[in-house]
Amino acid sequence: MAFSSMAFLFGFLPAAVLCYYLIPARYRAGRNGVLLLFSLAFYAWGGLRLLPVLLANCLVSWAAGLLLAPGRRGRRAVFWTGVGLNLLPLLCFKYTGFLAENLNALGLKLKIPGLLLPAGISFFTFQAVSYLADVYRGTIPPERNFARLTLYTAFFPQLLQGPIVRYGDFGPLLADRRETVPEVSAGAVRFCFGLAKKVLLADALGTAANGAFAAGDRLSVGLAWIGSIAYTLQLYFDFSGYTDMALGLGQAFGLPLPENFDYPYTAQSAAEFWRRWHITLSRWFRDYVYIPLGGNRCSRGRHLLNLLAVWLLTGLWHGAAWTFVVWGLYYAALLAGEKYLWGGALERLPRPVRHLYALLLINFGWVLFRAGSLGQAGDVLSAMLGFAPGGLWSGEAEYDLRQYAWEWLIAVPAVLPVRLWLSRRLEFSRERGSALSAAALALGPKVLALCLLGLSAVRLLSSTFRSFLYFQF
Repeated sequence: MAFSSMAFLFGFLPAAVLCYYLIPARYRAGRNGVLLLFSLAFYAWGGLRLLPVLLANCLVSWAAGLLLAPGRRGRRAVFWTGVGLNLLPLLCFKYTGFLAENLNALGLKLKIPGLLLPAGISFFTFQAVSYLADVYRGTIPPERNFARLTLYTAFFPQLLQGPIVRYGDFGPLLADRRETVPEVSAGAVRFCFGLAKKVLLADALGTAANGAFAAGDRLSVGLAWIGSIAYTLQLYFDFSGYTDMALGLGQAFGLPLPENFDYPYTAQSAAEFWRRWHITLSRWFRDYVYIPLGGNRCSRGRHLLNLLAVWLLTGLWHGAAWTFVVWGLYYAALLAGEKYLWGGALERLPRPVRHLYALLLINFGWVLFRAGSLGQAGDVLSAMLGFAPGGLWSGEAEYDLRQYAWEWLIAVPAVLPVRLWLSRRLEFSRERGSALSAAALALGPKVLALCLLGLSAVRLLSSTFRSFLYFQF
């Protein structure tokens, strides 16, 4: 069930909120129980037969966590056994087919299994591993209450696409939190803005991107650039839109979730981009893979190997395909180059040049990420560099610019921190006594959120539903 579906917006979500707030706040276990039941129902909606995979993950994490309590013997063996058992379903469901395809390419004749990938398995598996690692390190105590740990894993706002949450941040809130009207209101506003990102911008731009990537011999230079930029914007609004909705829902239930985006397209280098994009995933790989391998506090050769390992895993985490492997290696090369080759020269360049450099490299990377094969990625990238079978310009390119003119006009400034700038200006005016600015700060976001909710509902009723891009991971 997707957040942008009518079933969720006008059925599941109102029922969850109503049942949650019918229970008095002093009955914290009761409210947690409501969230747990709705979270399990939310996951089962997409396929009841996949629910045991999620529950098995929770059971392994809970049991292993108890056995990792300080003072117990064999903690190292328990930790690696727990991690292995949690990673096993991810490896089987996500990578068995990819492995079989590549072995068949080498001459074997293996049957490629048709396994249905459980939704969100990459996200809840990483949360389970982080929980076990933190308990093993002594950062947090093991959770003895199975229901609480299950709610941490299955919490429906962030179950399918993150953000990836640490139990040290989430667990204490299950026992002691406070829901307030201003927080619930702010969460609802953020949810509406996230919904609009997905429905009004991402889906429309996705149509332009899909057309360009499927153009084949009709692909022109202009269409290739329009398609790649459209996908660059689509992916941001789709994923950050989901994140806004998740954070808004968490806020409404008194369970704040970590930020996952910080205006990534304002970055001036590949390294800065990954400090701003999918922040919780970057931190996960940093804390549980990169630093344990030695980080950058080692020789240059070892550091390059650490970068290579992290980005190879990052690529494979996103998908079982060679395009994702090459995409991961692409960023490993960029980060290594910025660290050891051209980073110093880059810092001396003017900010607009550094920004253009980053945007071009990010855009090229997303072509690899979006393409269905390395061949298709090569065709689109070649077309962007001038080697296009369809010439310099085409009618399709002009159509995409005209057909989605409003989306282009809104999307480009929306990736910039315009909202922050406007809020600061209004806050400055309010402090100087401006009643109009005070009213704009108090009512502006709420009124705009209601308008966006109405427009989103109309668009949902009049168009075909599209799932979120990161559901496939």
